[in-house]
Amino acid sequence: MATGNMKDIKRRIKSVGSTRQITKAMELVASSKLRKAKQRSESGRPYFEAQYELLAEIASVKKDFSTIFTEEREIKNRLFIVIAGDRGLAGGFNSNILKAAAAAHKDDPVKPKIIAIGRKAVDYFDKHGYDVVAKYPYFAEKAKTAHCMDIAQIAVDLFAVGEVDEVELFYTAFVSPLVQTPECAKLLPIANIGEGTGEDLGLINYDPSPEAVFDRVLPKFLMSMISCAVVESFASEQGARRTAMESATDNADEMIANLSLVYNRARQEKITNEITEIVSGANALS
Repeated sequence: MATGNMKDIKRRIKSVGSTRQITKAMELVASSKLRKAKQRSESGRPYFEAQYELLAEIASVKKDFSTIFTEEREIKNRLFIVIAGDRGLAGGFNSNILKAAAAAHKDDPVKPKIIAIGRKAVDYFDKHGYDVVAKYPYFAEKAKTAHCMDIAQIAVDLFAVGEVDEVELFYTAFVSPLVQTPECAKLLPIANIGEGTGEDLGLINYDPSPEAVFDRVLPKFLMSMISCAVVESFASEQGARRTAMESATDNADEMIANLSLVYNRARQEKITNEITEIVSGANALS
């Protein structure tokens, strides 16, 4: 093998080594962010569960309980809240949730309105001609309660005035660091929130009415759902990125090992040829 080829192999080994350093660093960063995201997810669930229990308690006061947010309508227009990532290099994380959202309305005559969370979601829906009513790029990692409340209020307002007849939330559920599953949750209208007994137990008096209190509490419930979904999706993104970067690092190690083997064989061949030439020259002189 020519010396030039050996230099090319050595250059490739150095290049792959540099790439490996990057993928390993990204793997470690994703692992750190994943731990924090899991802690945030676990700390937020009790609040969500308390909100749901409160809504169910209010709705169970009356047998004929009904508000604008619990009544089923003919679905003409829909609103999708789609949570994707802000960056790539996370395997199929972004493409899976975006495909799920696109497949959910493939038979609808009208494209849904979109609230896009994450730069990848913003870019995708802008590019494909959707009516994006709100955009939240670079949101998930530092999402605040007030921001999630803004999103919930947009959804509530659009539903209340009749611009949309259904609101759905698309996010990625964190199952394990190796498994993340795209999910769809129907936010509005809320069905089966509580079965009314009609019994006035005299424990709580809702003023001016249970329906009015329900409608007032509802945005906070949706906010907690969105907040939990954002954290779940962010944890899923980090899990997917860690897995992808771990696989990339392993591939880089394998490439370096193979290239080193080829380089060493070429080097041995070159040394052998040089020794052979020396011996042949010495024999010619004797």
